[in-house]
Amino acid sequence: MRILRSLRYFGKDLFFLYKPNQFRDISRLSHFKMGKSALVLLAEGTEEMEFVISADVLRRAGISVTVAGLNGKDPVKCSREVVICPDAGLDEALTKGPYDVVVLPGGLGGAKLLLHTSCAVGKLLQEQEKEGRLIAAICAAPTALQTHGVCFGKSLTSYPSFREEFEKAGNYKYKEETVVVDGNLITSRGPATAFDFALTIADQLLGAGTSTPVAKAMLKV
Repeated sequence: MRILRSLRYFGKDLFFLYKPNQFRDISRLSHFKMGKSALVLLAEGTEEMEFVISADVLRRAGISVTVAGLNGKDPVKCSREVVICPDAGLDEALTKGPYDVVVLPGGLGGAKLLLHTSCAVGKLLQEQEKEGRLIAAICAAPTALQTHGVCFGKSLTSYPSFREEFEKAGNYKYKEETVVVDGNLITSRGPATAFDFALTIADQLLGAGTSTPVAKAMLKV
């Protein structure tokens, strides 16, 4: 029988499948190199379902997730007053990059902060696009892409109320699918689509079908 386990190792979450008694000497973990990495941004007013589901599912898939607070490492109050503690402030997290995917959860308040107050987020997204690494945004967060001039010409989706804004600007091809993948850009619509969003990110990072056992374990059928 193989079991999914996690360990904290040099400040990182390691997730791996192993057979019981496979590791009797913890020093053998040195033979394991970290796999894919994700940076999940967290700002005041972020939609907590979209944030938690994204971070959790990616970790279940074996991806090393860093939660970066936009304004430092202090606890962040989300849209429904759930308080979440980031792993690091954004500035600190950026020193440990690059990341294979940058994830932007939605929530109107959080999206506005990502849009209007963070030059660091703009530079991060522009660099991510330049290097061909993944960018993933859900709900209101795709509007940050437009403000920062990222991924113009690609297909995307968002929370339905932002469709008119995207169509008027004319910088993207708007779709109404649950999850839209166009090259290095992954977008989705809202809290109820967050599982599909996160599972799609896992498949894009690790290979098609990688998310299937993760989904089955969560009874996502």
